[in-house]
Amino acid sequence: MPKKPAPGLPTPKQILDFIEQSGSPAGKREIARAFGLHGHEKILLKALLKDMADEGLIDSAPGRAFHKAGGVPKVTVLRVISVDDGEVWATPESWHADTPAPRLRVMERGKRSALALNDRILARTEERGKGHIAHPMKRLARSAELILGVVRKEGSRHYLSPVDKRERRELPIADLGEAQPGDLVLAEPQGRPPKTVARVDAILGDPFAPRSFSLIAIHKHGIRDTFPEEAIKEAERVAKLDLGEREDLTHLPIVAIDPEDARDHDDAIWAARREDGDGWDAIVAIADVSFYVRENSALDKEASARGNSVYFPDRVVPMLPEELSADICSLKAGKVRAAMACHLHVGKDGAPKSWRFSRAKICVAANIAYENAQAAIDAAGEEIVEVASSPCSMPPVEGPVPAELVEGALKPLWECWRALLAAREKREPLELDLPERRVMLDEKGRILSVAPRERLDAHRLVEDYMIAANVAAAKALEKKKAPVMYRVHEAPGREKLVALKDYLGTFDIEFALGQVIKPGTFNRIIERLGDSDSRPEIMEQLLRTQMQARYGPEPLGHFGLALPSYAHFTSPIRRYADLLVHRALVRSYKLGDGPLSEGRASEFEKIGEHLSMLERRAMEAERETIDRYVAAYLADRVGQIIPCRITGVQPFGFFATVEGLGGDGLVRRRSSATNISASTRRPGP
Repeated sequence: MPKKPAPGLPTPKQILDFIEQSGSPAGKREIARAFGLHGHEKILLKALLKDMADEGLIDSAPGRAFHKAGGVPKVTVLRVISVDDGEVWATPESWHADTPAPRLRVMERGKRSALALNDRILARTEERGKGHIAHPMKRLARSAELILGVVRKEGSRHYLSPVDKRERRELPIADLGEAQPGDLVLAEPQGRPPKTVARVDAILGDPFAPRSFSLIAIHKHGIRDTFPEEAIKEAERVAKLDLGEREDLTHLPIVAIDPEDARDHDDAIWAARREDGDGWDAIVAIADVSFYVRENSALDKEASARGNSVYFPDRVVPMLPEELSADICSLKAGKVRAAMACHLHVGKDGAPKSWRFSRAKICVAANIAYENAQAAIDAAGEEIVEVASSPCSMPPVEGPVPAELVEGALKPLWECWRALLAAREKREPLELDLPERRVMLDEKGRILSVAPRERLDAHRLVEDYMIAANVAAAKALEKKKAPVMYRVHEAPGREKLVALKDYLGTFDIEFALGQVIKPGTFNRIIERLGDSDSRPEIMEQLLRTQMQARYGPEPLGHFGLALPSYAHFTSPIRRYADLLVHRALVRSYKLGDGPLSEGRASEFEKIGEHLSMLERRAMEAERETIDRYVAAYLADRVGQIIPCRITGVQPFGFFATVEGLGGDGLVRRRSSATNISASTRRPGP
């Protein structure tokens, strides 16, 4: 049995060593127990074991996982060690025998080799004569096994200091290449412990440069940031598919309202008064990703492995290749696009009275930034004037919104939204006003500013239309008794409520544990706070009291939104859960190609756990990156006095948060009081 490692997930190498030392097949429970894993770490372990099985590092059987032993496995991961005159040679990436790792001749289809030195491939192997040959199945991302670190020089030797603090060992660098001390690099570990060394694979530059921050998070959290060649080729092929028979909505002035810096556009909206006077007809049109990404395809497997797109201030790691996410599936103005349309009849009271779903083709009239949409509606009068226009003939909107779009598109949307808003306020969803930080960069990646994003009515409008469509998708599938990948948000448990009661008591705020807890319960606490100095920290505590939202097939409702049925439908470009909901709708309503299979439907619980884990990983990576940007931004302001809020007090000093930025720091007792200007707001316990 290995010694219990430092807290954190073991590496594939550590798992293989443990299985080998065990002398018999080892299951997930045995591995988790050996490495001291608990709770969320077990979920991560489950995903890691699946990835290792996919790469041929271990065999898997029901409830068991064991290392492939005895010679070269029939399917394994190889690393290319030689490409010479068309001949490609590789060795097993993981080799535990005492004999030298064998060399395998790689047999590729086609006349010219597509492989390069150090490429990683999943290959099928077979014996031929006295040796082995390998038939490539797919190319694997090289960076997945590389270590991100900083080059450090000590005397005449160079060492790799890993960025991930859980990796406490420094590795001697055997091949420095052109790297210099202080460079941020990707390095390949070579050899077996305790004689492991590093070979520099890529030089990323200054670790303190802003553009390095997202790279650090990507590699620290193991986020897949390169697509297999097979998936890219498939994206190029499916992007040319004919749209086929669809409901034609290209005559409607549908608009996409997004952030100014949006990298993809997967939703567009339209509304109009009903001729019978009974409320409004509305359409929420969503990119029809399920038409292009079919179940069990190379694109689908990669999207499932990623789970979601990950957004950083300087880049996005997309769930789908750019041929789809930024082009054919992005609802761009003036382009005919395939869409899954949710048709809503919104009553005068704002409650959706009926809905239907169709596969449609649309032509977005304009991509409008939230700020521009808000400015246009603020400047317009209340009366709606009918304006005839051809959406596909309108020029792109980069500044002020044209009058014909304000009249024909924005005003009806706002009018219908006021009814949706009234219905929202009636059900009292949770209203935590916690601003999102926005990092603005210049063309060289330097930080211009870090500030909270302003929340406008335009944001609330789009959000409420999306919520209405998400509810409709869940209820439509329930009506068909079809599987649903719900967005589940449960009410807080008693343990968290007891902790909240104790916390609020330090502010002389009463909180009764015997009451029925609803979102409005927390809203009324917020209302009582008003503009109190303690408002920010109490809001943070109310957030920590909430359960974490997740994906799953159980109809447990969404506490925060005060909704009994809720599923994600509106962002299939960037969330795999939405793609599953689209496929379920295609299957249930017989909408054509790309339905959900019976086999995949039966796995919703397992898939939901996987997607929830990936979502949490993405959120952590995004949050860490923002924190690094904030720290870099403040590092350029050393000596300046900035307003802070004290968030905790200990005998050795106090913790403070920079107002408006969210950067946290410790001010030790020995520090000069003039180094920081902190407000004397009452800290939490």
